[in-house]
Amino acid sequence: MTTFEWQKSSYCAQGEACVHVAADHGSVALTESGDPSGAILRTSPAAWAALIRAVKESQDRV
Repeated sequence: MTTFEWQKSSYCAQGEACVHVAADHGSVALTESGDPSGAILRTSPAAWAALIRAVKESQDRV
């Protein structure tokens, strides 16, 4: 069983509506804080970086 070192988003407000992210042997793992033992989504570092870049670019246009 993999033990993750989860990092909570710096944009997380109080409560249980946060995304947690962890690096895992060449992949990126994501879960929600409301159910950290539940579903874990895994993606590649390149896909994660593309998502973050797209989110940041969309915020710049607002």
